[in-house]
Amino acid sequence: MIDFSACPIDPFRMYGGGNGNKIGIIYEGAAYMLKFPPKEKRRVHYTSACLSEYLACHIYELLGIEAQETLYGIYRVQGKEKKVVACKDFTGDGFRLMEFAKVKNACIGGSSEASSGYATELDAVLEAIERQTLIDPITLKQHFWDMFIVDAYLGNFDRHNGNWGMLVNEDRRTAKIAPIYDCGSCLYPQMPEEKMSNILRDLREIENRVYVFPTSALKCNEQKINYFEFLSSHVVHDCTEALRRIHPRIHQEEIDEFIESRDFLSDTQKKFYRTMLRARKEKILDVALERIEDGSTD
Repeated sequence: MIDFSACPIDPFRMYGGGNGNKIGIIYEGAAYMLKFPPKEKRRVHYTSACLSEYLACHIYELLGIEAQETLYGIYRVQGKEKKVVACKDFTGDGFRLMEFAKVKNACIGGSSEASSGYATELDAVLEAIERQTLIDPITLKQHFWDMFIVDAYLGNFDRHNGNWGMLVNEDRRTAKIAPIYDCGSCLYPQMPEEKMSNILRDLREIENRVYVFPTSALKCNEQKINYFEFLSSHVVHDCTEALRRIHPRIHQEEIDEFIESRDFLSDTQKKFYRTMLRARKEKILDVALERIEDGSTD
């Protein structure tokens, strides 16, 4: 793993968000945000959100979707070694990040006006995608649903309107979709190794973490969306089309090889991530696709 301890700190780069400390550093001449692990509220151990961020962004890239470049390593603070993730700054050249929450907040009129930019009711989010004028709505909607399918595969429980968006350049009066970022809520980030071992020995525990939780942060009728139920129902045509686009890109053997090649992962972690990703693909995405072919939504 990379030791970022000696990297120059950029005091002019500061970051918000509630999940752990963040500092700006310069690594090999480029600007990065260094994320530190948040502490889980009711336990002593640190969560593995930094590891989840690193793995999930790389898996997005393996599926052909541009994601923020991430590096995994350590940072020593007051004699303690912490595992961190460095997220490369993808702004610059006049472009700045515009969270979708701000775009949604600027949509005046229509039903989406009744909710805040951060509200995740699916209908209001889709309406805001249609009403915004920065990005072609069809292109942005395809991106949104592609992201939803991959998040279902990765078990992301916190893809809200504040952690996806676009890059805007006011001088050029242009905008483009931002790379995928902020993936620390994927891949069961609050899972200590001991619990991973217990889950791997119990098929019911594996299935609970496929069929029951995690759910999406998006809501329908004020209820968080269950990935399995939603994808299997095929009630949203654009979502079904995204499943058709993304499913053929998931080469499980390639992803298994990527996980196996990470020397900083323990054997238990490697087996857990491989097992859960394979289970989520087979039991959620594969089943949903089979129901399309069968013409069944039951």
